[in-house]
Amino acid sequence: MLMTAEDHPDFPQPAPRPRRGLRRRLRDLLGELRSWPTLLLIATCLLAGIPATIALTPNQELVTLGQHISVGARTPDLSLSGPAQLVQIGNTELDIPRLQVYGPLRPQLTLGPVQRNEAAAEVLHPGTTRQARADAVTTLGNGFLRWYAWGAAGLIVLTLAFCAVAGCARILVLLRRQSRAGHEHVTVAEVFPRCVGTIGRMTVLAVTASVLAWGAAGALVYTGAARGLQNVRSLSELVGAYHLSPSPVGPRVFGYSGAVIGDSRLARVGGPAPAGATADDQACERSTDSMAGELGRLLPAQVLNLACSGATIAQGLRAPQQRGATSVPAQIGLLKQVEGLRFVVVGIGPNDLGWGDFLTYCYGAADCADNLTQGEFDYRLAAFDREYGNLLQDLAELPGHPQVVIMTSYDVFAPGADCPDSRGPAGAAGLNPAKIRLLADRNAQLNAILAGGAEKYGFAVARPALATLCSAGHDGLGPDLQGLADPHPFHPTGIGSIRMAAAVARLITPAPR
Repeated sequence: MLMTAEDHPDFPQPAPRPRRGLRRRLRDLLGELRSWPTLLLIATCLLAGIPATIALTPNQELVTLGQHISVGARTPDLSLSGPAQLVQIGNTELDIPRLQVYGPLRPQLTLGPVQRNEAAAEVLHPGTTRQARADAVTTLGNGFLRWYAWGAAGLIVLTLAFCAVAGCARILVLLRRQSRAGHEHVTVAEVFPRCVGTIGRMTVLAVTASVLAWGAAGALVYTGAARGLQNVRSLSELVGAYHLSPSPVGPRVFGYSGAVIGDSRLARVGGPAPAGATADDQACERSTDSMAGELGRLLPAQVLNLACSGATIAQGLRAPQQRGATSVPAQIGLLKQVEGLRFVVVGIGPNDLGWGDFLTYCYGAADCADNLTQGEFDYRLAAFDREYGNLLQDLAELPGHPQVVIMTSYDVFAPGADCPDSRGPAGAAGLNPAKIRLLADRNAQLNAILAGGAEKYGFAVARPALATLCSAGHDGLGPDLQGLADPHPFHPTGIGSIRMAAAVARLITPAPR
């Protein structure tokens, strides 16, 4: 048998030709793409399937920074682009303008109710805030990717359902045509084999279009998020912030190096009234041995006393406070009119929480560690946190940028205290070690917010150490706090006011010479 050159193994062989079946299938797909039923099906999958998928795909539940957060997408509208959204349960829906996304897929985060725990505190601690934020971003990103994957699966299932309905419709149309043509005994079993190819091509085109559209929407989300998060360093930069600081009040004031703002602890209720007391001094129960008076003697310096009994951030510091017949102007507004300030001392918190409510309840109830009062405390603490943030921004924007010292709240009783002040009036349940620990823990939560916010703004934090009730006074000078038998229980005495001023004075930067 003779071997030709073409049969030799070293002779280059021509490349195999594409099978005719593949070319035919591609040509059939392109032909089907021009069919109006297929075009109508694809339009339905894109215009109805994607919005339905977004609405039906359940949010992914996450826990990050100690908070319960669900990640999903907001309901699309007819606009070409729109912002992502932050939803706070029980509060509001907030657009995030920086995260502007083109297409139908716009992320939505649902947060709340806000929880206070160790994980949440990590974001405020200087040593852990960077890692905590990075972990939170990773968790949220992974959560959205899971939601996106579930959405893709849901869209495919929905598209196949649309295709099944469209396939049945095409078979019914063909049966009707055959019936009109005189084929009276044509059955579905006879017609179906003729439609299998058409339905298959229609399904492939619809699924492909849906997957490509979903992928494009995901790419647009990534692009919008990456562009919006550039140079974002804080939550306020991301979502925006609305802040309206109190307006300056009254005439310009000169001659003071420092000022004190806050509540009755700094006003020192129960002390001797200052000489030439004004109506505001009398209404606010300011005394000569107040924080401002003692600081003036310790430094020495001229210190303006703006503290007022009963003051809170919302009613007293950032807005006027009604004291009997006297309307006392906002302390921040008065502070803005003081020229040449070097330092400002701030004492606030217990009035904002309604601390007297919890203390009175613990005196009267056999057990005050119930869920109802704990929930109320958490609610008030969260409200105080928001108000405190506004106050810190006011202080940071003061003219001349004086040094700011934030004073924490002191404990009234030490663990195991047992004396008439802890036992309370006749008939009261009194305070036991468990109740005192509860009150100390709640005071520690307040102080954590005070210190965390101050450190964020670079403000100094003064932590006065006062002798608690039921303990002996320091150096035989008498108690630091007024007891139940005194006119203003749990407020500092003159000695206590000196100790508080001493804790602050050591933090004040000396005046330049």
